[in-house]
Amino acid sequence: MPMLKARAMTEQEADKLRHLAHSRTESHRKVQRARIVWLSQQGWRVPRIAEQVQLCDRTVRRWIQRFNREGLAGFEDEPRCGRPPTYTHEQVGEVIQTALTSPQVLNEMIQLDPPLPFGAWTLDRLAAYFKEYRGLRISRDRIAVLLRREGLKWRMQERWFSEQAKLAGKEGKADPLFAEKRGS
Repeated sequence: MPMLKARAMTEQEADKLRHLAHSRTESHRKVQRARIVWLSQQGWRVPRIAEQVQLCDRTVRRWIQRFNREGLAGFEDEPRCGRPPTYTHEQVGEVIQTALTSPQVLNEMIQLDPPLPFGAWTLDRLAAYFKEYRGLRISRDRIAVLLRREGLKWRMQERWFSEQAKLAGKEGKADPLFAEKRGS
C-alpha cells in the first residue's frame, strides 16, 4: 500500500490546523482528527499516528483522505442514519422559553383566551398548554428531559397553604398558623 500523507496546505490552513490540533476548547473528535492530519503533515506514518492517537490504521487513513478531499471542513461530523428528531430546534426552544416565562406574563404577551388560571408552571401544565394552545403533543417526561439538557432543574412546587395541604392529604404538614403569620 502506498504511503498516505496529508496534502500540501496554505500557510493559513496550516495555522488553523495547528491551532485546532492543540485546542482545549473544541470537541474531542475534532481535535483528534486535526491531530491525525497534523502528525501526518509532520512526516509521521499511518501506523505510528494510529498508535499515538489510539485508533486503528483504517480510521487514521480515512481522516487523512477526507482532509485531502475536503480540507478543514472534513473534520465535521456527517449526518448519521437513524430516526429523525421528533421535535424541531424551534419547538424545543419554544418549550424552554415557555417554561422560563411565568404564565401571567405569557397571558399578557399573547393574550390567551381563556387566560391561564395559574401562577406557576408544572410539567403537566406545560404539556397541557402545548397540546391545547400550540397543537404540540409533548409529554411531561419529554419536557423534563429537554429542560435537563439545557442545564435546568425542575423543582416540585412547595405547598404552603393549608387548603392545598388538605387536598393533598398532608394536613399534618401544613402550618396551622399560616394565616396569622401571613397577616390576615
